[in-house]
Amino acid sequence: MRVVLAEDLFLLRDGLTRLLQAHGFEIAAAVDNGPALTRALAELRPDVAVVDVRLPPSFTDEGLQCALRARRDRPGMPVLVLSQHVEQLYARELLADGHGGVGYLLKDRVFDADQFIDAVRRVAGGGTAMDPQVIQQLLAQRTQDSPLERLTPRELEVIELMAQGRSNAAIAERMVVTERAIAKHTSNIFAKLGLPVSDDDNRRVLAVLAYLERR
Repeated sequence: MRVVLAEDLFLLRDGLTRLLQAHGFEIAAAVDNGPALTRALAELRPDVAVVDVRLPPSFTDEGLQCALRARRDRPGMPVLVLSQHVEQLYARELLADGHGGVGYLLKDRVFDADQFIDAVRRVAGGGTAMDPQVIQQLLAQRTQDSPLERLTPRELEVIELMAQGRSNAAIAERMVVTERAIAKHTSNIFAKLGLPVSDDDNRRVLAVLAYLERR
């Protein structure tokens, strides 16, 4: 699986390169600035891009904007964005096109190798990997009039795990309940939110996230 990596800090870029290679990924390019990232994404067409939000020359959201432009040219191109802090605006922009293959992780998660590699693989497979802190803030910002207010605390816990890209089986294991119980919770969630039930976990997660992002 070919990866384009964009990170301006040499030690982190080198560490991520070694980590990805150790888990069987091929590093098609490892760059440290926006223009180089744009060229690499256009010319190499990787299976997944792992991109720091803030890259030279602007050090604002250069990496994110490069990734978004690449996804417009190649809809659904898998992108996992890394950020130092939770930026809800960045999460909204990343999710706005409604395609799969997106992820948003805080850089702290990189130090958990298994979690990071799982997120890269999930995004490369067309899934979604959202940092739990991002999901919590998206949930918290909803008004009292939101249909999310109809959800029980247990259902809110389920939807947070769904939004991280977890399957029913993974949610059941995390919450120490049966998969049948989670299926019932998810059915109730979709009914309360007016979202269509789907057997496709990725579509289901994207539908929930799109709903949460709707203003």
